[in-house]
Amino acid sequence: MDKRFVNRLLSLFLLLMVVAAANAQRAAQYCNPVLPGMHPDPSVCRVGDDYYVVNSSFQYFPGVPIYHSRDLVNWEQIGNVLTRPSQLPLKDATSWLGIYAPTIRYNDGIFYMITTNVGNGGNFMVTARDPRGPWSEPVWLEQQGIDPSLYFENGKCYMVSNPGDAIWLCEIDPKTGHQLTESVPLWSGEGGRYPEGPHLYKKDGYYYLLISEGGTELAHHLTIARSKKITGPYVANPANPILTNCSRKGQKKQVQGCGHGDFVQDTEGNWWVVFLAYRTFGGDYHHLGRETFLAPVAWEKGEWPVVYDGEPIDTVMSARTLPLQPFAKEEGGKLLGNRLGMEWVHLGQPVAEDYLLSEGQLRLKASVATLDELLPNTYVGLRQTSAEMAVEAKVDASALRQGGRAGLSVFQINDGHFDLFATPAGDGYDIRLRCRLKSIDYIVGSVRSASAVNLLRVSSDGLLYHFFTRQENGAWQSLGSLNTSLLSTEVAGGFTGVTLGMFCNGDSVSSCVFSNISYAGTRQE
Repeated sequence: MDKRFVNRLLSLFLLLMVVAAANAQRAAQYCNPVLPGMHPDPSVCRVGDDYYVVNSSFQYFPGVPIYHSRDLVNWEQIGNVLTRPSQLPLKDATSWLGIYAPTIRYNDGIFYMITTNVGNGGNFMVTARDPRGPWSEPVWLEQQGIDPSLYFENGKCYMVSNPGDAIWLCEIDPKTGHQLTESVPLWSGEGGRYPEGPHLYKKDGYYYLLISEGGTELAHHLTIARSKKITGPYVANPANPILTNCSRKGQKKQVQGCGHGDFVQDTEGNWWVVFLAYRTFGGDYHHLGRETFLAPVAWEKGEWPVVYDGEPIDTVMSARTLPLQPFAKEEGGKLLGNRLGMEWVHLGQPVAEDYLLSEGQLRLKASVATLDELLPNTYVGLRQTSAEMAVEAKVDASALRQGGRAGLSVFQINDGHFDLFATPAGDGYDIRLRCRLKSIDYIVGSVRSASAVNLLRVSSDGLLYHFFTRQENGAWQSLGSLNTSLLSTEVAGGFTGVTLGMFCNGDSVSSCVFSNISYAGTRQE
């Protein structure tokens, strides 16, 4: 037999084996959310075999977390887009203000991120050659309205956003941000309140305009319209909404508030949509925030897109995925070297010298402001990504002066948080659990400690937060439990989800040291 023919057969056999192995790694099902915890308003773009997602960050610093994936199911954080104070002014930002709904796009070798800083400047854009950064200084834009998005075509850059309770379009210079054409209205949606989150796509000779309506609560939904011209007129899909769980089919699902989505076509030509939704716990309450979900889209030539065959979104989805390429995930937000990892966030811009990290120990200088206030405070935390979780830390409060507090906070909003902290009391320390919820402010439980060094632990089963303390050689003591629904958006308010953080407040010479910090979460479907 010809040797070359044998080699070809062998090569073909090896290729078939590789294809078979890749197909074997596919899944017929995957779990939602693909980015659990506070990851609202997702936007996605694909560059070659790589996918990138960005999310809103509101009052938190750094801003706009960015994630990378090879299969749309498994994601790894690779950085934050807004990492410098000059990029992210957050004066007086609350859970209702700050960075809203970013969009990420890629064109001609450049990544673009466009978003709104509500309360501190409005719409702006930053760029980077590498999605890991560094990203440029902001380019401020003329057309306002929230949730801006970009569309590139034939050397032109178009911007859409929602001034005037409708979606408007203009052409801009992507380098300077200068507006080149007058803003023109495109579509005001199907009558739902707050038409927002617009994205433009072109397929089969049509321009498609995807938007969100109904407000980002229970009645949130996606609608779509199309036109032969980018400036319209746009004709609505007769089958709108194309995505909602506020329906007879979806009303009993744990997943609710589905909306604010962005389409992406994968490497095999299949369409998907990333979107926000939230999971309820203990009734119609959600405390983890709005999360990033994924659903398959059937989009035949010349037809309207159909999301998940019209079925409601669930925590387990039946769909054939790309070959899965999971990342090695480390729960717990490790403290790396002399810098905090990219997953750690602050409330507003931090005072850098108030955070000193060395050999796994984090020294916090006390802020005069407490977590109840908008003034700069000393706080650093992680998004709570699992309903079932436990966070622990050792706190050394020996450098706290009378009235100072140092500990762990389960934080939703300035007037909605639970704090487990040490405070000097006489010749020892009290470990206290405080509940702050609107006009309610009281100490739930207190444990006396003779030592300045104590271990603190907060755990949750999804329905209750449980709070414990112990001295280094002692047994765990309970300070009480509080219902997770008290920190839900429905009760406490705000657009965000819970973060689990370390804080220190007191006079200007007080400080504390945290060590042995860990966070472990278990996915709950």
